[in-house]
Amino acid sequence: MPLSEHEQRMLEQIESALYAEDPKFASSVKRRRLGRSSGRRRLQAVAIFVVGLVLLVGGLIVDVKVGGFPIISLIGFLIMFGAGLLALMGGNGRTPGPDRGAGRGGGKEQRAGAPKRKFSERMEDRFNRRFEQE
Repeated sequence: MPLSEHEQRMLEQIESALYAEDPKFASSVKRRRLGRSSGRRRLQAVAIFVVGLVLLVGGLIVDVKVGGFPIISLIGFLIMFGAGLLALMGGNGRTPGPDRGAGRGGGKEQRAGAPKRKFSERMEDRFNRRFEQE
């Protein structure tokens, strides 16, 4: 279900407030988001996955066992697992700029003379103001 326009605006305000409060944390969270990998990274992950699959099946054919366990197949599985993680978590290497919140009215220009407050305190104030307006 898509977000309404009001919800999208609120989400953008929260995001810009997060960038204004702690841009280093916000950029690290942005880089770690799942599903944001480049085409080249996906291609590498697929190639590594195929190598792992070959080792998995080849380990059963060669039948090299350590302690009664097919060790080559285990290595192949671990390689396949690592390729899956690479495909999911592999970022594109770009970091978002610090001026992401610019132009939305939530930048530092408005609060130049105001004392610095925590993000949670500002969100609580906004929440309370909504109920006061009704």
